[in-house]
Amino acid sequence: MTDAIFPDLKNASVFITGGGSGIGANLTEGFLRQGSKVAFVGRSDASAFVDEMEAKTGNRPLFLQCDITKTDLLKQRVAEATEAHGPITTLVNNAANDERHNTLDVTEDFWDWMMAINLKAYFFAGQAVIPGMRKAGHGSIINFSSISYMMGMGDYPAYTSANSGINGLTRSMAREFGPDNIRCNAIAPGWVLTDKQMDKWATPEGLAKHMERMCLKEHLKPDDIVGPVLFMASKTSSAMTGQAMVVDGGVVVTG
Repeated sequence: MTDAIFPDLKNASVFITGGGSGIGANLTEGFLRQGSKVAFVGRSDASAFVDEMEAKTGNRPLFLQCDITKTDLLKQRVAEATEAHGPITTLVNNAANDERHNTLDVTEDFWDWMMAINLKAYFFAGQAVIPGMRKAGHGSIINFSSISYMMGMGDYPAYTSANSGINGLTRSMAREFGPDNIRCNAIAPGWVLTDKQMDKWATPEGLAKHMERMCLKEHLKPDDIVGPVLFMASKTSSAMTGQAMVVDGGVVVTG
């Protein structure tokens, strides 16, 4: 967990999708340690995690159960978080699903579901928080993308399509809402070894091959993503919008 302190994040109203597991759990803890008022959504009950976070940080997050593919429910949860914590000034669109699949096996229903969780929910969460950000006079939207589409990976074409779309969404929202002092940036992590990744897809051969591509010879952990997200949420990055920040240990080189 980062030792950096961002004073403007204290008491800030933060909303995180998928904030109870994987990278999202570390993000929730990171913002709580900054003194932020954190609300997060997830499909599974996170009551035990909420208690754990309060014990560890002295700051209790608000958990709101939600399937983010249900747009009306997602908007309702944003409204509930706003009622509890005030206008949301940081939105972290973190929830995603990188289920492996082959192009010839994809059905229309699977494609629609992948777009719903990996792209559509990002759009409508952003839409839901923008009126409150306008009222507050500022805001930061942080959309999670991935380096997978930059690498042209073939293991999940629907997922990489959504990831590329997230960059387009990020740039368009940055342009449209910049005059309202609302910033929108993307973060593109490399292969972060969450429990899910280790259980489902990480093999010794795959990890070794990925390590060969990395400039920094240490696999990424969820904590490695927390500092960059806090930076993008804070006024420290106040002149940064419409950008995609790669955090991957040096696998892809941008510019």
